[in-house]
Amino acid sequence: QVQLTESGGGSVQAGGSLRLSCASSGMTTQYYMGWFRQVPGKKREGIAAITNAGYSTFYDDSVKGRFTISRDNAKNTLYLQMNNLRPEDTAMYYCAAVLRWGGASILRTDTYEYWGQGTQVTVSS
Repeated sequence: QVQLTESGGGSVQAGGSLRLSCASSGMTTQYYMGWFRQVPGKKREGIAAITNAGYSTFYDDSVKGRFTISRDNAKNTLYLQMNNLRPEDTAMYYCAAVLRWGGASILRTDTYEYWGQGTQVTVSS
């Protein structure tokens, strides 16, 4: 069983930066991992993902060039560096993990088995 815990959220002004972390309780070095976000009343959307060894990354167009996903497998930790934040980035952010990726979009919510509880990011204008 994998347990994921996000941290690093908070409030920041537009143009600022935050770094989210996702610590896992189990060994997740073989897991594909992703970051998602959700605004109340809207569907959860995938914004970034990374393969198990970290060689490949994927981004939604809304964050490409501003956010960077990375992982430190020695620490069982996933990161999301968020720069040039915008008010529309305000959301609850979740990390997720899956052991086997069947080839469907790696940014789809139904690709993932394990989810954290989320960390809130609020960006003011």
